[in-house]
Amino acid sequence: MATEPTIQCTDLVKRYGAVTAVDHVDLAVEPGEVFGFLGPNGSGKTTTLRVLAGLVTATSGDARVLGRAVPDPRLGPRVGCMIEEPAFYPWLTGRANLDILVHTGPPITASHPVDAVLDRVGLTEVADRKVKGYSQGMRQRLGLAAALIRDPEVLLLDEPTNGLDPAGIREFRALYRDLAAEGRTVFLSSHLLSEVERVCDRVAVVHRGRIAEQGRITDLVSTRSQVRVEVPDADRGRARELLGAWPVSVDGITRTLFVDAQDPAEVNKALAAGGVWATFLGLERPDLEAAYLNLTEEIA
Repeated sequence: MATEPTIQCTDLVKRYGAVTAVDHVDLAVEPGEVFGFLGPNGSGKTTTLRVLAGLVTATSGDARVLGRAVPDPRLGPRVGCMIEEPAFYPWLTGRANLDILVHTGPPITASHPVDAVLDRVGLTEVADRKVKGYSQGMRQRLGLAAALIRDPEVLLLDEPTNGLDPAGIREFRALYRDLAAEGRTVFLSSHLLSEVERVCDRVAVVHRGRIAEQGRITDLVSTRSQVRVEVPDADRGRARELLGAWPVSVDGITRTLFVDAQDPAEVNKALAAGGVWATFLGLERPDLEAAYLNLTEEIA
């Protein structure tokens, strides 16, 4: 029996006047998945999250979380959000800010929920300091604690590692995986390629409000494999003629040829048929950064 997606957008559009921030987005996020929403600043990531969180209304299309069309007040305690810069009362302590959330929202049945989330995000030692003295990284941790306070099924996180040091980023990555292992769905917006590549099950690349591509990172990368070909300078022109069956690009510095082919043997056969012998020939699978740049160039 098929499982209903935890998050689903169908032909989703959000406009602000003449500006289209989200442009006919389709995506589906499965239960227990860490899903990366990857794109440069201004690409529509935050607006999409704000629609899913029920903070703004879509212009057209459909957005659903846990099977309910958003906005829906019944989703409140089931969805934890950390959208843009977390806002807290700066003259109160981190613990006091979380206490306010506990007592002003739907009832929480867990005992000591504040202590539990402070420990989970690594803030126990500074919990009784005033937030105005927190670093940016501490504020991000407090924002994640606030998102977790009601033990949500879904987490919508917008650039959650801003301001964290490398150790903190590593802790957050482990936490995302732990949350997914518990059956929660984590929707993670980020412009950091390394963050997405190391922790997400699948990713959608968004640019100028549109989805350039989505899928497993290994699939996004492997579909753009190229054959790297190095030949003597004198043979480079002839090699390009022989490889005319495939798109060929040339590195502007090293003058290396990159052939859009999947089989190095076929490339080698074409060169040999014309009497050109490569000094190096091999299949290269670009990392997510290369795939991301290709995708955003395609949609520019």
